[in-house]
Amino acid sequence: MEDVTLEWLDAHSHHHEDFAAADLVERLRAKGETVTVVIPARNEAETVGDVVSVLRRELVEDTPLVTELVVIDSDSTDATARVAADAGATVHRSVDIAPRLGSHPGKGEALWKSLFVTTGDHLVFVDADLTSWGPHFVTGLVGALTADPTTQLVKGWYDRVLDVDGQEPSTEGGRVTELVARPVLDLWWPQLAGVVQPLAGEWAVRRSLMESITVPTGYGVEIATLIDTHARHGLEAIAQVDLGARAHRHQKDHDLAVMAAELLAVVNARCHGTAGSIDVAAQELQQFTRDGGWRSRPVPLAQRPQAREQTGYPGGRR
Repeated sequence: MEDVTLEWLDAHSHHHEDFAAADLVERLRAKGETVTVVIPARNEAETVGDVVSVLRRELVEDTPLVTELVVIDSDSTDATARVAADAGATVHRSVDIAPRLGSHPGKGEALWKSLFVTTGDHLVFVDADLTSWGPHFVTGLVGALTADPTTQLVKGWYDRVLDVDGQEPSTEGGRVTELVARPVLDLWWPQLAGVVQPLAGEWAVRRSLMESITVPTGYGVEIATLIDTHARHGLEAIAQVDLGARAHRHQKDHDLAVMAAELLAVVNARCHGTAGSIDVAAQELQQFTRDGGWRSRPVPLAQRPQAREQTGYPGGRR
């Protein structure tokens, strides 16, 4: 298995400097293909404007690599939608997209709903809370996705900068990645052990794949997409690209516990061949605290079916 992983790493690991935006524009134009950038956001008014404005200036106006720059606002209670629109994004409220299908809170829901309001052949997802990043994130992801026609999914790969008030910045970010995601992949899908950032919020996927898979509505979307792509198309359909370093707003450890619980439920379902549904006894994470009380928080376990099978979906496709 180690030889298989090393061989994959050699053939399917890229660096963002391998790709130039202008060259990618010509490559895509020759194929008649387009790129959509989707930014899921919930209460990210402080950072979403910078993310949108930089991408619009560099990759929409200066070099037209990106055809659609879309923010999916997931139940924000701050000025996220207004700030994103003022910066130049097309903004949709998740709850307003395909309302007949209902609405769930969560990142995966925003990504799934984006399929109904975008048209790009290639989808690039970028988090809204980035504080250290660059437009080369998108260029690298598009380049790696289109370098080989067999590639279906590309994960970003970077140093996760942990920047905590009162402490020196370090590259020890990505706590759920290192303590949950990578260990479970190594145990049950050892071929995926070479994927450095399985939970990367910056990733790219072909629309034809994204519209055909089951999508968890919460934070389980990234690991589910990785596992399901491997199951359907094999390791050769997956690639990763080195994007340098990335920093964003961090959650407290006890809040990350909800994310970890969801990941474990998503992984458990796929271990038992039930990717379409998650069957667990508890829908809430309950933790006993030192002061003698209980901390109870809901775990988002709903999953969305294949988007392309939904009534009215073709209206959202090119």
